[in-house]
Amino acid sequence: MTLREQIQAREEAMLSPQACKSSQSRGRARPEEECAIRTAFQRDTDRIVYSKAFRRLKHKTQVFLQPEGDHYRTRMTHTLEVSRIARTMARALSLNEDLTEAIALGHDLGHTPFGHAGERLLDEVMPGGFAHYKQSVRVVERLEKGGEGLNLTWEVRNGIACHTKGAPAATLEGQLVRLADHIAYINHDIEDALRGGVIYPMEIPVDAADVLGFTHSQRIDTLVTDAIESSRGQEEVRQSPRVGEAMLALKEFMFDNVYTNPMAKGEEGKAQDMLRRLFEYYQRNPDCLPGDFQAIRAEEGVDRAVCDYIAGMTDPFAVDRFQELFIPKGWTVL
Repeated sequence: MTLREQIQAREEAMLSPQACKSSQSRGRARPEEECAIRTAFQRDTDRIVYSKAFRRLKHKTQVFLQPEGDHYRTRMTHTLEVSRIARTMARALSLNEDLTEAIALGHDLGHTPFGHAGERLLDEVMPGGFAHYKQSVRVVERLEKGGEGLNLTWEVRNGIACHTKGAPAATLEGQLVRLADHIAYINHDIEDALRGGVIYPMEIPVDAADVLGFTHSQRIDTLVTDAIESSRGQEEVRQSPRVGEAMLALKEFMFDNVYTNPMAKGEEGKAQDMLRRLFEYYQRNPDCLPGDFQAIRAEEGVDRAVCDYIAGMTDPFAVDRFQELFIPKGWTVL
Protein backbone atom coordinates (compact mmCIF):
# COMPACT_ATOMS: atom_id res chain seq x y z
CA MET A 1 0.00 0.00 0.00
CA THR A 2 1.12 3.55 -0.69
CA LEU A 3 1.26 6.03 2.17
CA ARG A 4 -1.86 7.69 0.78
CA GLU A 5 -3.71 4.38 0.82
CA GLN A 6 -2.62 3.77 4.42
CA ILE A 7 -4.00 7.18 5.40
CA GLN A 8 -7.25 6.44 3.60
CA ALA A 9 -7.52 3.11 5.40
CA ARG A 10 -7.05 4.86 8.75
CA GLU A 11 -9.77 7.33 7.80
CA GLU A 12 -12.18 4.49 7.10
CA ALA A 13 -11.34 2.83 10.42
CA MET A 14 -11.16 5.84 12.71
CA LEU A 15 -13.35 8.67 11.41
CA SER A 16 -17.02 9.11 12.22
CA PRO A 17 -19.61 7.64 9.84
CA GLN A 18 -20.66 11.26 9.23
CA ALA A 19 -17.14 12.29 8.16
CA CYS A 20 -16.16 12.84 4.54
CA LYS A 21 -13.40 10.38 3.71
CA SER A 22 -10.85 11.39 1.10
CA SER A 23 -11.36 8.12 -0.80
CA GLN A 24 -15.03 9.07 -1.26
CA SER A 25 -14.39 12.52 -2.74
CA ARG A 26 -16.42 13.48 -5.79
CA GLY A 27 -13.11 14.35 -7.36
CA ARG A 28 -11.81 17.27 -9.38
CA ALA A 29 -13.15 19.08 -12.41
CA ARG A 30 -10.05 17.89 -14.28
CA PRO A 31 -9.11 14.32 -13.27
CA GLU A 32 -5.55 13.86 -12.03
CA GLU A 33 -3.35 10.94 -11.11
CA GLU A 34 -3.42 10.35 -7.36
CA CYS A 35 -0.40 11.29 -5.22
CA ALA A 36 1.40 8.35 -3.63
CA ILE A 37 1.92 10.27 -0.37
CA ARG A 38 -0.92 12.74 0.16
CA THR A 39 -4.69 12.34 0.08
CA ALA A 40 -6.72 14.55 -2.23
CA PHE A 41 -7.62 16.92 0.63
CA GLN A 42 -4.01 17.17 1.79
CA ARG A 43 -3.01 18.14 -1.74
CA ASP A 44 -5.72 20.80 -1.76
CA THR A 45 -4.35 22.31 1.46
CA ASP A 46 -0.88 22.51 -0.06
CA ARG A 47 -2.17 24.11 -3.26
CA ILE A 48 -4.01 26.79 -1.29
CA VAL A 49 -1.05 27.60 0.99
CA TYR A 50 1.31 27.89 -1.99
CA SER A 51 -1.08 30.11 -3.97
CA LYS A 52 -0.47 33.79 -4.61
CA ALA A 53 -3.95 34.67 -3.34
CA PHE A 54 -3.15 33.10 0.03
CA ARG A 55 0.09 35.07 0.40
CA ARG A 56 -1.74 38.33 -0.35
CA LEU A 57 -4.03 37.83 2.65
CA LYS A 58 -1.32 39.15 4.96
CA HIS A 59 -1.80 42.63 3.50
CA LYS A 60 -5.60 42.68 3.42
CA THR A 61 -7.79 44.34 6.04
CA GLN A 62 -9.74 42.28 8.54
CA VAL A 63 -11.64 45.09 10.33
CA PHE A 64 -9.25 47.98 10.96
CA LEU A 65 -7.80 49.63 7.86
CA GLN A 66 -3.99 49.59 7.99
CA PRO A 67 -3.82 49.91 11.80
CA GLU A 68 -0.68 51.22 13.46
CA GLY A 69 0.45 48.27 15.53
CA ASP A 70 1.77 44.76 15.05
CA HIS A 71 -0.94 42.89 16.92
CA TYR A 72 -4.11 43.71 14.98
CA ARG A 73 -5.56 40.96 12.83
CA THR A 74 -5.20 40.80 9.08
CA ARG A 75 -7.15 38.59 6.71
CA MET A 76 -4.25 36.12 6.96
CA THR A 77 -4.26 35.84 10.75
CA HIS A 78 -8.05 35.56 10.70
CA THR A 79 -7.77 32.65 8.27
CA LEU A 80 -5.24 30.88 10.48
CA GLU A 81 -7.43 31.31 13.55
CA VAL A 82 -10.43 29.90 11.70
CA SER A 83 -8.32 26.92 10.66
CA ARG A 84 -7.22 26.17 14.22
CA ILE A 85 -10.72 26.45 15.67
CA ALA A 86 -12.22 24.31 12.92
CA ARG A 87 -9.55 21.61 13.21
CA THR A 88 -10.03 21.40 16.97
CA MET A 89 -13.75 20.77 16.50
CA ALA A 90 -13.15 18.34 13.63
CA ARG A 91 -10.71 16.29 15.73
CA ALA A 92 -13.13 16.14 18.66
CA LEU A 93 -15.97 15.02 16.37
CA SER A 94 -13.81 12.51 14.45
CA LEU A 95 -14.36 14.39 11.21
CA ASN A 96 -11.80 14.83 8.44
CA GLU A 97 -9.23 17.36 9.64
CA ASP A 98 -7.53 17.60 6.26
CA LEU A 99 -10.74 18.57 4.47
CA THR A 100 -11.59 20.99 7.28
CA GLU A 101 -8.19 22.65 7.05
CA ALA A 102 -8.34 23.04 3.27
CA ILE A 103 -11.74 24.72 3.40
CA ALA A 104 -10.68 27.00 6.27
CA LEU A 105 -7.47 28.11 4.57
CA GLY A 106 -9.26 28.80 1.30
CA HIS A 107 -12.47 30.40 2.53
CA ASP A 108 -11.38 34.06 2.21
CA LEU A 109 -9.06 33.89 -0.82
CA GLY A 110 -11.45 36.11 -2.78
CA HIS A 111 -11.72 38.87 -0.19
CA THR A 112 -11.19 42.41 -1.40
CA PRO A 113 -8.76 45.06 -0.21
CA PHE A 114 -10.09 47.08 2.74
CA GLY A 115 -12.29 44.29 4.03
CA HIS A 116 -16.05 44.43 3.71
CA ALA A 117 -15.89 48.09 2.66
CA GLY A 118 -14.16 46.95 -0.52
CA GLU A 119 -16.66 44.13 -0.93
CA ARG A 120 -19.62 46.52 -0.68
CA LEU A 121 -18.07 48.85 -3.25
CA LEU A 122 -17.46 46.07 -5.78
CA ASP A 123 -20.97 44.76 -5.18
CA GLU A 124 -22.23 48.23 -6.08
CA VAL A 125 -20.18 48.86 -9.23
CA MET A 126 -19.91 45.34 -10.66
CA PRO A 127 -22.86 44.41 -12.92
CA GLY A 128 -24.48 41.38 -11.34
CA GLY A 129 -22.99 42.18 -7.94
CA PHE A 130 -20.06 40.81 -5.99
CA ALA A 131 -19.66 38.55 -2.96
CA HIS A 132 -16.34 37.51 -1.49
CA TYR A 133 -17.33 33.87 -1.01
CA LYS A 134 -18.21 33.57 -4.70
CA GLN A 135 -14.94 35.29 -5.57
CA SER A 136 -13.05 32.83 -3.38
CA VAL A 137 -14.42 30.00 -5.50
CA ARG A 138 -13.52 31.93 -8.64
CA VAL A 139 -9.96 32.36 -7.38
CA VAL A 140 -9.44 28.62 -6.99
CA GLU A 141 -11.34 27.66 -10.13
CA ARG A 142 -10.22 30.33 -12.59
CA LEU A 143 -7.73 32.94 -11.44
CA GLU A 144 -4.84 31.08 -9.85
CA LYS A 145 -1.97 29.53 -11.82
CA GLY A 146 -2.28 31.86 -14.77
CA GLY A 147 -5.94 31.09 -15.39
CA GLU A 148 -5.83 27.33 -14.82
CA GLY A 149 -7.12 27.47 -11.26
CA LEU A 150 -6.04 25.10 -8.49
CA ASN A 151 -8.33 22.25 -9.58
CA LEU A 152 -9.44 21.53 -6.02
CA THR A 153 -11.78 18.73 -5.03
CA TRP A 154 -15.53 19.29 -5.12
CA GLU A 155 -15.84 19.10 -1.34
CA VAL A 156 -13.33 21.89 -0.73
CA ARG A 157 -14.91 24.15 -3.33
CA ASN A 158 -18.36 23.47 -1.88
CA GLY A 159 -17.17 24.34 1.64
CA ILE A 160 -15.63 27.58 0.43
CA ALA A 161 -18.79 28.54 -1.47
CA CYS A 162 -21.04 27.89 1.55
CA HIS A 163 -18.93 29.39 4.33
CA THR A 164 -20.86 32.65 4.71
CA LYS A 165 -24.57 32.39 3.97
CA GLY A 166 -27.20 30.44 2.09
CA ALA A 167 -27.51 26.66 2.14
CA PRO A 168 -25.10 24.86 4.47
CA ALA A 169 -22.14 22.97 3.04
CA ALA A 170 -22.74 19.40 1.90
CA THR A 171 -20.14 18.09 4.37
CA LEU A 172 -20.01 18.46 8.14
CA GLU A 173 -16.45 19.67 7.68
CA GLY A 174 -17.69 22.59 5.59
CA GLN A 175 -20.36 23.36 8.16
CA LEU A 176 -17.70 23.38 10.88
CA VAL A 177 -15.69 25.99 8.99
CA ARG A 178 -18.75 28.20 8.68
CA LEU A 179 -19.26 28.17 12.45
CA ALA A 180 -15.51 28.50 13.14
CA ASP A 181 -15.42 31.59 10.91
CA HIS A 182 -18.10 33.25 13.03
CA ILE A 183 -16.49 32.19 16.31
CA ALA A 184 -13.12 33.53 15.18
CA TYR A 185 -14.11 36.89 13.78
CA ILE A 186 -16.51 37.91 16.54
CA ASN A 187 -13.97 37.17 19.24
CA HIS A 188 -10.81 38.49 17.63
CA ASP A 189 -12.69 41.61 16.50
CA ILE A 190 -13.68 42.20 20.12
CA GLU A 191 -10.04 41.85 21.15
CA ASP A 192 -8.85 44.24 18.44
CA ALA A 193 -11.57 46.75 19.28
CA LEU A 194 -10.59 46.65 22.96
CA ARG A 195 -6.94 47.14 22.02
CA GLY A 196 -7.84 50.11 19.84
CA GLY A 197 -10.03 51.78 22.46
CA VAL A 198 -13.12 51.52 20.28
CA ILE A 199 -14.99 49.68 23.03
CA TYR A 200 -14.30 49.01 26.71
CA PRO A 201 -14.69 45.75 28.67
CA MET A 202 -17.66 46.99 30.70
CA GLU A 203 -19.60 47.64 27.45
CA ILE A 204 -19.70 43.99 26.41
CA PRO A 205 -23.24 42.70 27.08
CA VAL A 206 -23.31 41.14 30.53
CA ASP A 207 -25.95 38.55 29.63
CA ALA A 208 -23.76 37.25 26.80
CA ALA A 209 -20.65 37.32 28.96
CA ASP A 210 -22.41 35.36 31.72
CA VAL A 211 -22.97 32.56 29.20
CA LEU A 212 -19.79 32.71 27.12
CA GLY A 213 -17.21 34.12 29.50
CA PHE A 214 -15.53 37.45 30.17
CA THR A 215 -12.23 36.88 28.38
CA HIS A 216 -11.21 36.02 24.83
CA SER A 217 -10.06 32.51 25.75
CA GLN A 218 -13.15 31.81 27.86
CA ARG A 219 -15.47 32.76 25.02
CA ILE A 220 -13.60 30.66 22.47
CA ASP A 221 -13.53 27.67 24.82
CA THR A 222 -17.25 27.93 25.57
CA LEU A 223 -18.25 28.26 21.92
CA VAL A 224 -16.01 25.42 20.73
CA THR A 225 -16.99 23.07 23.57
CA ASP A 226 -20.69 23.77 23.04
CA ALA A 227 -20.44 23.11 19.29
CA ILE A 228 -18.68 19.80 19.92
CA GLU A 229 -21.20 18.65 22.53
CA SER A 230 -24.21 19.80 20.50
CA SER A 231 -23.00 18.30 17.19
CA ARG A 232 -21.68 14.93 18.33
CA GLY A 233 -23.55 12.14 16.52
CA GLN A 234 -25.74 14.64 14.62
CA GLU A 235 -26.26 15.08 10.90
CA GLU A 236 -25.48 18.79 11.11
CA VAL A 237 -23.21 21.15 13.00
CA ARG A 238 -25.18 23.02 15.62
CA GLN A 239 -25.05 25.08 18.81
CA SER A 240 -27.18 24.84 21.90
CA PRO A 241 -29.96 27.47 21.94
CA ARG A 242 -28.50 29.21 25.00
CA VAL A 243 -24.99 29.59 23.55
CA GLY A 244 -26.28 30.39 20.06
CA GLU A 245 -28.41 33.23 21.43
CA ALA A 246 -25.48 34.63 23.43
CA MET A 247 -23.27 34.53 20.35
CA LEU A 248 -25.96 36.34 18.34
CA ALA A 249 -26.15 39.02 21.05
CA LEU A 250 -22.38 39.52 20.77
CA LYS A 251 -22.63 39.80 17.00
CA GLU A 252 -25.36 42.43 17.27
CA PHE A 253 -23.28 44.33 19.81
CA MET A 254 -20.30 44.33 17.42
CA PHE A 255 -22.37 45.58 14.50
CA ASP A 256 -23.80 48.38 16.61
CA ASN A 257 -20.58 49.44 18.31
CA VAL A 258 -17.61 48.42 16.15
CA TYR A 259 -18.48 47.55 12.56
CA THR A 260 -20.29 50.87 12.12
CA ASN A 261 -18.22 52.91 14.59
CA PRO A 262 -16.72 56.08 13.01
CA MET A 263 -13.52 55.66 15.04
CA ALA A 264 -12.91 52.20 13.59
CA LYS A 265 -14.45 52.69 10.16
CA GLY A 266 -14.01 56.40 9.47
CA GLU A 267 -11.56 55.85 6.61
CA GLU A 268 -13.78 53.37 4.77
CA GLY A 269 -15.42 56.07 2.65
CA LYS A 270 -12.03 57.15 1.37
CA ALA A 271 -11.09 53.55 0.60
CA GLN A 272 -14.31 53.02 -1.31
CA ASP A 273 -13.86 56.26 -3.30
CA MET A 274 -10.36 55.12 -4.22
CA LEU A 275 -11.52 51.68 -5.39
CA ARG A 276 -14.38 53.25 -7.35
CA ARG A 277 -11.96 55.50 -9.22
CA LEU A 278 -9.64 52.57 -9.92
CA PHE A 279 -12.56 50.54 -11.24
CA GLU A 280 -13.67 53.36 -13.52
CA TYR A 281 -10.13 53.98 -14.74
CA TYR A 282 -9.57 50.38 -15.82
CA GLN A 283 -13.04 50.26 -17.36
CA ARG A 284 -11.99 53.15 -19.61
CA ASN A 285 -8.46 51.83 -20.11
CA PRO A 286 -8.64 48.03 -20.20
CA ASP A 287 -5.38 47.82 -22.14
CA CYS A 288 -3.69 48.87 -18.88
CA LEU A 289 -4.80 45.69 -17.13
CA PRO A 290 -1.97 43.19 -16.53
CA GLY A 291 -1.54 40.41 -19.05
CA ASP A 292 -3.13 37.78 -16.77
CA PHE A 293 -6.44 39.63 -17.04
CA GLN A 294 -6.48 40.18 -20.79
CA ALA A 295 -7.73 36.65 -21.40
CA ILE A 296 -10.58 37.25 -18.95
CA ARG A 297 -11.34 40.51 -20.72
CA ALA A 298 -11.59 38.68 -24.05
CA GLU A 299 -13.66 35.79 -22.71
CA GLU A 300 -15.86 37.41 -20.06
CA GLY A 301 -15.75 41.15 -20.69
CA VAL A 302 -14.00 44.22 -19.33
CA ASP A 303 -16.06 44.53 -16.14
CA ARG A 304 -15.25 40.99 -15.08
CA ALA A 305 -11.54 41.46 -15.71
CA VAL A 306 -11.44 44.77 -13.83
CA CYS A 307 -13.37 43.30 -10.90
CA ASP A 308 -11.01 40.32 -10.67
CA TYR A 309 -7.97 42.60 -10.76
CA ILE A 310 -9.19 44.97 -8.05
CA ALA A 311 -10.58 42.21 -5.82
CA GLY A 312 -7.16 40.59 -5.80
CA MET A 313 -5.31 43.73 -4.75
CA THR A 314 -3.86 44.12 -1.28
CA ASP A 315 -4.51 47.33 0.64
CA PRO A 316 -1.05 48.87 -0.01
CA PHE A 317 -1.05 47.79 -3.66
CA ALA A 318 -4.40 49.54 -4.24
CA VAL A 319 -3.03 52.70 -2.60
CA ASP A 320 0.09 52.53 -4.78
CA ARG A 321 -1.95 52.14 -7.97
CA PHE A 322 -4.16 55.06 -6.98
CA GLN A 323 -1.18 57.30 -6.25
CA GLU A 324 0.46 56.33 -9.52
CA LEU A 325 -2.67 57.05 -11.56
CA PHE A 326 -4.19 60.05 -9.79
CA ILE A 327 -1.64 61.84 -7.58
CA PRO A 328 0.70 64.26 -9.37
CA LYS A 329 4.40 63.56 -9.03
CA GLY A 330 6.90 66.25 -8.30
CA TRP A 331 9.01 67.37 -11.26
CA THR A 332 12.66 66.49 -10.99
CA VAL A 333 15.28 68.46 -12.90
CA LEU A 334 17.75 66.07 -14.54
